[in-house]
Amino acid sequence: MTTLGTASAAPGEVDTGRLTVGETRDGSPVGLPVAVVNGERDGRTLYMQAVSDGNELNGVGVVREVFPQLDPAALAGEIRVVGIVNYHGFQIDSHRNPIDDTKLNRTYPGDHDGTSSERIAAATFDAARDADLILDLHQGSDSRMINETRVRCGRRHRLHQKCLELAKVFGAGHILDQKGPDGQLARAGPDEGIPTIDPELGGTVGFDHESIRIGVEGVFNVLKYYDFLDEEATTETQTRAKGFDQYGSPAGGLVRFEHDLGEEVDRGDVLFTVTDPFGQLKAEVTADSTGIFWRARRLPQVATGEYVCSVGTDIDSY
Repeated sequence: MTTLGTASAAPGEVDTGRLTVGETRDGSPVGLPVAVVNGERDGRTLYMQAVSDGNELNGVGVVREVFPQLDPAALAGEIRVVGIVNYHGFQIDSHRNPIDDTKLNRTYPGDHDGTSSERIAAATFDAARDADLILDLHQGSDSRMINETRVRCGRRHRLHQKCLELAKVFGAGHILDQKGPDGQLARAGPDEGIPTIDPELGGTVGFDHESIRIGVEGVFNVLKYYDFLDEEATTETQTRAKGFDQYGSPAGGLVRFEHDLGEEVDRGDVLFTVTDPFGQLKAEVTADSTGIFWRARRLPQVATGEYVCSVGTDIDSY
């Protein structure tokens, strides 16, 4: 029997339910939407979650497409899913959990007696702790970003190669292979011996259907490669970046980008200009390093020092 919150499924069954993680201010229970798929045959366990950042919706878009296609009769092993992790942020389209003003994906492995975010992290990490693989579905918040998969354990970690392999199998096209901040699930999972990746599925306000499609294909390729499904997986060489250069604006005004996402840039290339409302040039920013134009703000208006874009650096193939 596989149980996650109120969802419970015997071999060959599927169920959905809620995972209680606290109460709202009026005492109503806060229950995260969860699902379990228990295959008829023995196999590995996959834990998958989405929306730990409350405005990153492409992950739940992937869950919505993947879950109805999962047939326990064709499955070996089990799949556990938390469809929306940051319950409070999701309700108000907030990146952070508004109850404790915290970025939830900086609180893993969590604390059952801690803040709202720490309690949610602890409850969801309990569901993931004995899994064989973890997929933590993200996107670039409301920035524009290429589709990528992040390996966050660090290149000296004992599980680095297994995490990198999982990222290649997911196959978003690009991999960021850079140690992440403390408290990320993609850091906590490998520390527990579980290969974990952080697919960043584009960036948009609302659903980006092309990024969701890539995410759905990635999940099913993982299921095939790791023998949950008796089908052939495909893997392709990914473009890997081992670092980021981030650029802010030296002046306030309106940004004009000189490159599209995914384009190669050389050191000294103009990345963007800043003008006043009448088109008069105020600033020009060039690339410090050769790399790939990786991420950019969505809105054109910027203040002095505000984030504008990122270039992936130290590029190779994997």
